[in-house]
Amino acid sequence: MSGNVTLRDDLRSSIKIRFRPGLRLSDEAFWRLCRANPNLRLERSAAGELIIVSPSGADSDRRNLGIAAQLWNWNQANGLPGVAFGPSAGFTLPNTAVRGPDAAWISRDRWESLSEDDRARFTHICPEFVVEVRSPSDRKGELRAKMREYLANGARLGWLIDPTIKARTVEIYRPDLSVEVLKRPDTLSGEDVLLGFVLDLRGILFD
Repeated sequence: MSGNVTLRDDLRSSIKIRFRPGLRLSDEAFWRLCRANPNLRLERSAAGELIIVSPSGADSDRRNLGIAAQLWNWNQANGLPGVAFGPSAGFTLPNTAVRGPDAAWISRDRWESLSEDDRARFTHICPEFVVEVRSPSDRKGELRAKMREYLANGARLGWLIDPTIKARTVEIYRPDLSVEVLKRPDTLSGEDVLLGFVLDLRGILFD
């Protein structure tokens, strides 16, 4: 890395590239890097680290697709109250981190307040609703830190779904409340953020 970065590979699903003090990827440089590497899933931490996330395994991808499909269907059936996103979307949070949750939703008025140019890139907004699904190689502590980061930057509801055999749990994150942990629930409610949305966890948390 030409002496400009420190590479950390902790034998997990992501690699962090930490730049020397004073060096940081600008929004434009990060966008160009992502465009040049469409097969990589890249994020940027608030500290300026470049995070390279490995592609999802087939089992993880089908779970993510199941969540995004149910979210999209609910949004369509309810008159498009907002915009639903899958794992390919990136969002620039107020703390400058660029994150790509496995599923997300933004209300219509907040989405339409953004410029077309901003929508076309890693739009500068934190979704009201976010989902992260743990894959076998993910460290749960890192995913919990991401959930706390979403809340600190404006998210109103977050689900951390852990379908690994030893867990089968869902952690529910809400602003100013303790994390609620559910063991093998059949469904999840969108509460007052996604009114009427109920996620069926068959095929996602368990088969």
